[in-house]
Amino acid sequence: MFNSLFSFKPNQRPYGSRFNPKQLLLLLLLLEAQFVTQPTPVTAQTDAPTTVEPSPDTAPTICPADLKASIDAIANRPEFDYARWGILIQPLFSDTPLYSHERDRYFIPASNLKLFTTAAALSQLGADFRIRTSVYGTPSNGTITQLRVIGRGDPSLRTDQLKDLAQQLQRQGIRRVDQLIVEDRYFSEPTVNPTWEWSDIQFYYGTAVNSLILNENAVLLTLTPQNVGQPLKVTWADPIAAKQWQIENQTLTAEAESAESVNISGVLGKPVLRIRGQLATDAGLWLTAVAIPDPADYFLQHFRLALADAGIQVERGLVTTDSNSEGGTELAAVESPPLSELISQTNQNSNNLYAEALLRSLGVTDKEADESTAKAGQEQIRDILTKLGVEPESYILADGSGLSRHNLVSPTAIVQTLQAIARTPMAQSYRNSLAVAGIEGTLRQRFQNTPAQGRVYAKTGTMTGVSALSGYVDVPDYQPLVFSIMVNQSNQSVSTIREAIDEIVVLLTRLRSC
Repeated sequence: MFNSLFSFKPNQRPYGSRFNPKQLLLLLLLLEAQFVTQPTPVTAQTDAPTTVEPSPDTAPTICPADLKASIDAIANRPEFDYARWGILIQPLFSDTPLYSHERDRYFIPASNLKLFTTAAALSQLGADFRIRTSVYGTPSNGTITQLRVIGRGDPSLRTDQLKDLAQQLQRQGIRRVDQLIVEDRYFSEPTVNPTWEWSDIQFYYGTAVNSLILNENAVLLTLTPQNVGQPLKVTWADPIAAKQWQIENQTLTAEAESAESVNISGVLGKPVLRIRGQLATDAGLWLTAVAIPDPADYFLQHFRLALADAGIQVERGLVTTDSNSEGGTELAAVESPPLSELISQTNQNSNNLYAEALLRSLGVTDKEADESTAKAGQEQIRDILTKLGVEPESYILADGSGLSRHNLVSPTAIVQTLQAIARTPMAQSYRNSLAVAGIEGTLRQRFQNTPAQGRVYAKTGTMTGVSALSGYVDVPDYQPLVFSIMVNQSNQSVSTIREAIDEIVVLLTRLRSC
């Protein structure tokens, strides 16, 4: 399966990181493949290890009748006095709960919302669905008067694929383009969800979602210590992206072993990044990824460069949101990986951009004249899930990724979704898209050396004050389970909440009929 360019954390503000040589090598390889890379939410995102005590398969078993007391003992600890817990645990093919707490109440789900988006996309579009990016024109003696690029919101499109498009044109003898037009109209406005927080949208995980996505609409930014007293050196991985941002560098290189403190913030309504704080001289690289302010122009400039490298001269280029009536023949095209892989990137690595692109892809199929594709996508999700048997009143959608705090979801809604998709021919593709405890995706570092390792397929969700985990459990010597655990309004650290959630899930692996 292909990897995303960015491996940071979803729905959380990215912080700089020191990387060991192996991690740096991986980043360099990613940068060589494409100029950009984003910090965690869009790709290989992994949670920090939790400290659940190893629980070997020989640990005491739990009877279903004892499950409530065991879970209550965890959720009712003093540190969770101010937190809200929403829990529903059921056999996969049964409507009789083994445990429930506020199962029908609304909670902010964070990235657990992606379970709805991917289930609906898989059900409606099919596992083999691919997103096509096309180039149209009418060549004459090696010249095209007007070359049009139609983007359809492929979130996986990379610089190398633009080079492929250019090579396809070059092989047809095309050497000159009078006007290059990139049409950014397949997805309608707004490209950024109006309910997202301003502090999120300058980073990769809150980037715009348009029809001409390239390199996940984000770019890697590196801060490097200099001599003591000097500002940190700011380096962009992509010079085309760098031209879209103005930098206010208010940083300092501090003495060795000094405390690290770096903060990046945007300026409302302006393409300005303010970088403050300090790094010690021995701190090493500090990496993060920020959004591309104008992704359509970014696409245009990169495609012009790809055409030039292929020996094709472009006289003029522009971005338009209008439909062009000239038509023309499809001269070149590239396609995304199949939807089964796109949803794996969405769920395993909690990629917001992928989720939002899939939401809009659903919206394109049934959109009213003046309706945004994002809104139409939300309506499509509701219609699809209702047909699958999910109660429409059990959730409220504000986006497709879970980045918005306006999303409200009950544990019942999530469990019903997981159960519904498990009864369809898409069941295995959906399960394969989820992170695997202790092995893959955002659960790679959780549940290691416990009975849950390799037996839990689930979706994580994290925001300030919010932690969630929902999915499937294959229980040895017991029936398979489905569960949703959401914690809201907690004043505890993420690690403390996750440890408690993980303890509950490990308990489930010890269930036996008795």
